[in-house]
Amino acid sequence: MPHITPARFLDRVVTIALIGCGGNGSQMLTGLARLNHALCALGHPGLHVCAFDPDTVSEANMGRQLFGAFDVGSSKAHVLVNRINAFFGLEWQAHFGRWDTAKVQPDILICCVDSAKSRHEIMRSYGDTRAAYIMDMGNRAADGQVLFGEPDGYGSRVVVPPGSARLPDPYRVLPELVDLTAIEDDTPSCGLAEALERQELFINQAVVTPALSILWEFFRHGRLTWHGAFVNLRTGSMRPLLVKEPAPVPEAAEVEELRVRVMA
Repeated sequence: MPHITPARFLDRVVTIALIGCGGNGSQMLTGLARLNHALCALGHPGLHVCAFDPDTVSEANMGRQLFGAFDVGSSKAHVLVNRINAFFGLEWQAHFGRWDTAKVQPDILICCVDSAKSRHEIMRSYGDTRAAYIMDMGNRAADGQVLFGEPDGYGSRVVVPPGSARLPDPYRVLPELVDLTAIEDDTPSCGLAEALERQELFINQAVVTPALSILWEFFRHGRLTWHGAFVNLRTGSMRPLLVKEPAPVPEAAEVEELRVRVMA
């Protein structure tokens, strides 16, 4: 049984909050602009994106993220959004700071943050937002995942079409993403060479591509048969996480088996 796109996501402008404009976020924001352009050409009312990031561009960001030498020292969110607005003629918004529900009420949350603490804070904001869907992207050195689902604990926030399967909350599928007890390395890199020792050059692009494909299916074809993927650049593999019903959340063993197969 597939997940059917609710009508309100097809017949009106959809507001998206993009949280994080770094490795995954900078690639995702550019991809969303291309997605919006294509959808509008097909008659969709389009997307309105509000980007949040509290960081400024550093020299270490150049090359792996979509920034140049002239961007160093500037707000990541403003650099990217201003560039996209100028190129596509849009009026998307940028916020130099952390995610704030008071500044926008999105239909979809897209999380491109790199810590369990940040994800935990986003999860706690569910009750203060009208978001019906949340997408989370994350990666390590050469592997990563994307998960698209419905926020847990607040029921369906849209009229669910008959015969539509529910999508599990990403943080129920992979609870370690919001595990505050996990030890994380948040030491900043001093240059691109050091950054590339930690992450492969194209891992962000590899994670963002299936994320955008999921949104394309969601908006263009009005249904989803998969709602996530695990990717590994070292093995050249990508495994989708299929929409299943009646089980609302994949069994932990099933998710772990899928991840092991990709990471091997």
